[in-house]
Amino acid sequence: MAFVKDMLRMWAHSWKRFISIAMITLLGVAVLTGIYAGCRDAFRSTDRFFDAQGLHDVQVLSTAGLSNGDIAALRKVNGVAKVQAERSQEVTFDLDGRKSATMQEIGTNGIDQPYLQEGRMPKKAGEIAVTRKFIRDSGKRIGSRLTVTPESASSDTSDTNDTNGADGTNETNGTDEAPSFPTKLTIVGVVLDPQNLSNPDGYSAMTSFRSTATTDYTFFAPSDGVTGTLYTSATLLVKGAAAESTFDESYENTVKQVADRIDGTVKTDRQKARRQELLDAGNKKIADARAEADKKFADAQSQIDANRQQFNQQVDQIVSMQAGAAAAGAAANGANAGAAAAAGATTPQLDETTRETMRETIIAASPELTQAKQQLDQAQSQLNEQKASTEQTLKTKENELKTSIPQVRWYVQDRQSLGGFSALKSDLDSIQSLGNAFPIVFLLVAVMMSLTAMARMVEEDRSLIGTYVGLGYGRLAVASRYLLFALLACLIGGGLGLIAGFLGIPAFLLVVLQGMYVMPGLRLEYDWLYGSLGIALFVVGVLAATIYACVQEMRQTPAALMRPKAPRAGSRILLERIRPVWNRIGFLGKVTARNIFRFKSRLIMTVGGVAGCTALIVCGLAINDTVADLGIKQYRDIYQYDLMVVSDDSDASAMRTKVASDGRVTSSLDVRIESGDLTVAGSGDGDSGKAGSSGSESIQLVAVPEKHLSDLGEMVTLQPVSSGILGTSGVGKTGSLKLDDDGVIVAQSAASALGVKAGSKVRLTNGDGVQATAKVSAVNRNLIGSDVYVSETYYAKLFDSKDAKNTKNSKSSEDSEALTWNAMLAKLSGSDTSQTDYAESLEEDSSVMKAVSCAHMADSFKFDLMGAVVALIVALAGGLALVVLFTLANTNVSERVREMATLKVLGFFDREVHHYVNREMMILTVMGVILGLPLGRLVGGMLTMALNMPSLYFEVEVKPLSYVIAAVATMAFALLVQLFVNPVLDRIDPISSLKSVE
Repeated sequence: MAFVKDMLRMWAHSWKRFISIAMITLLGVAVLTGIYAGCRDAFRSTDRFFDAQGLHDVQVLSTAGLSNGDIAALRKVNGVAKVQAERSQEVTFDLDGRKSATMQEIGTNGIDQPYLQEGRMPKKAGEIAVTRKFIRDSGKRIGSRLTVTPESASSDTSDTNDTNGADGTNETNGTDEAPSFPTKLTIVGVVLDPQNLSNPDGYSAMTSFRSTATTDYTFFAPSDGVTGTLYTSATLLVKGAAAESTFDESYENTVKQVADRIDGTVKTDRQKARRQELLDAGNKKIADARAEADKKFADAQSQIDANRQQFNQQVDQIVSMQAGAAAAGAAANGANAGAAAAAGATTPQLDETTRETMRETIIAASPELTQAKQQLDQAQSQLNEQKASTEQTLKTKENELKTSIPQVRWYVQDRQSLGGFSALKSDLDSIQSLGNAFPIVFLLVAVMMSLTAMARMVEEDRSLIGTYVGLGYGRLAVASRYLLFALLACLIGGGLGLIAGFLGIPAFLLVVLQGMYVMPGLRLEYDWLYGSLGIALFVVGVLAATIYACVQEMRQTPAALMRPKAPRAGSRILLERIRPVWNRIGFLGKVTARNIFRFKSRLIMTVGGVAGCTALIVCGLAINDTVADLGIKQYRDIYQYDLMVVSDDSDASAMRTKVASDGRVTSSLDVRIESGDLTVAGSGDGDSGKAGSSGSESIQLVAVPEKHLSDLGEMVTLQPVSSGILGTSGVGKTGSLKLDDDGVIVAQSAASALGVKAGSKVRLTNGDGVQATAKVSAVNRNLIGSDVYVSETYYAKLFDSKDAKNTKNSKSSEDSEALTWNAMLAKLSGSDTSQTDYAESLEEDSSVMKAVSCAHMADSFKFDLMGAVVALIVALAGGLALVVLFTLANTNVSERVREMATLKVLGFFDREVHHYVNREMMILTVMGVILGLPLGRLVGGMLTMALNMPSLYFEVEVKPLSYVIAAVATMAFALLVQLFVNPVLDRIDPISSLKSVE
């Protein structure tokens, strides 16, 4: 009992050490669990939402649309739980300028169901549900009416199948019809699209231009009122996928197996079958056209023959009359009246030659008959020409049919191809990677500080330990005094850390996340396993340090422990050997130098602890500086143009005319911009058509006219880059990179994420979904967005573009049909504000689909999630620095109580004692800061390398001010600690302290 009481008394006396260990554990466990828990809560709530709404696991698209036969084939694939055929249509409407939307049929098989936020779901034809983004932008509300117009230029899928297609199942003889939706609409509900969780009311909505092919809004309509037998896509749910977390590798493997089966079994057969269906439908149309033409020609020939027969009868009647009259006259001149009577009673018989001669004479003598004969002959000639022309046309159609119908291509995509899904996953993965790295530093610092504190605690009780061992107490029992002390401190600190880690930090992160994404059903959850392991990790680390300290002392005999520890042998420090410097240092300065460098363990612990904390602060500020400068570097340094204007292909000419007529442009470059994908060639079959894999990135494909390749460098800074280490990269000379016809130039942001470099082979997908394997000629410095630049000739070579195939050798644009340049990069006159206003005014023009001002983008680019996490990390690092400095300062004082008492006896005032002790701590802090600043830059570079996010490359930047802030903050913490240490120095009693043995 006395042993226990003494142990409790010892614990109460060492409350400062207890608080230090508990605080370090609290901070470490909070960092270890907090960021993880926040991301996990977001992952789990999103996964539950996706399962509830039936977000598809696999989506199948086809360049020729999907038929009932395709849907039936997909249902037979092993591992497919559900298949839902979907119909959609692109429409336009007027909303402060022409806007586009996708009319999406609400599936009846429970896949991709919109989440109702307000109102009710549409049930009748003409009713729609819209997203909150549309409500915000349009000012409309539930009950408002809207009239839309189907896109005048239908998609290639619709065109092909409306003209040539037949129903894909061979079960009916009708032709496929593209989907058609009602045009007079009534808003009855506001919904959340499960494929896009972006928060339209959030503070972090990016306005950067990413895709020219994406419509502005999505309208959801019921099946009632939707016509058409052709499906735009098929969505699938995979068996067993719902039981896995959509963000785990196990889910990806489950879905990949089914996607591979579709690629390997169904895809090839259905592509061939669908094309054959289109060919059969085309041949049938030609055959029907021939039969209809033959019938029309036969009817026309019959009409001509009837008219000619009538004409011949009329002429023959005249011939007969004239022949009869001639015979009657000859008889009248005869000898007897009987012969005349006989001749008049019968029509004379004429031979064919005589008759034909008379016919021609009669026709020639009559203008009316001559005209009638000419009309009949002309009609016959025209009919013969039409028959020959029609037959030639049909034969040409038959010959051109196979080449006019392209090969049907299927594209099998998973959830990674959804922009909203991949953006959320990328954001959370990047934040989680930071949460996995920082706790390591906290753990190392916690072990170092625990070793320092517990070693001093055991050393203070050296004689007592010897006494207990001499009295027969086992070394384990004696050591348990300190092990239980450390364990209790870790458990209390860890418990508070779990509260902060599973409640405080996640709540903070989720507030930021909800400003960016809408996540229904979000709730905070506790992970018993991870939380217990988090505490156990710090408990093991701290107890290991405590055990080491106990073993170092208790390996001696009880008699040796009860005797005072021999003083450390005197030794010279290196500075003493530099006589010119040493001789000029004052007495107190020499004492300070000896105290600092003679006690190497204290030196290492203090400098190492302060350096680690400073490095964490610098690392956090480095990430903040890197993110803060992304917009400025991209939109003011890399992009030299001031304005990018994009239009539909049909409005490209009107768009250029509009911009030119405004007189704001000083120079411009016409380009073609398409949204597509870039996939590492080694990540799959070059013709697999599978997107959304781990080696895929959404890109903006920019085709440049052959005659203006050299002008690209005036609009975009072209600088070749090579991969570096620790977040750095080698940047070549500006202007040393040229676009040519031998390859594409890939943006650094995409190349870094996929590991692409100059000379690599990649698979490109253009805006029409056509894929081709391309060579990367260079990687260009680029931080935001994933631009891929390609020449007009190389574009034609890649995608077999008939439009641009001969452009390079043509003498003028009239010699061949060039690509449609649907975008313009332009430099503008005027201030940044006027350029921004001009871009906004252009968007109101009906010919402009998107106008982006680089000045506006540079000023408005934000990355709030990363900024919030960086602020959290800097705050925690600052707290750790404060605890570390407090622990080291108190340990330093407790080790030197006798020395402080001696100084007081020698006549030192309290203020002088403060200065004597604090000067050493400040020097050690400065040394730690000097070491921590470059260490922070090093760690920051390593962490930014791990932040591979779609369309972003973090070019590490640490501003001088950040170094100053980190150094000043650490020094401020050191000064703050002095306010706690100085009263301790004041309370030292010289008489009692001199009796103690150090």
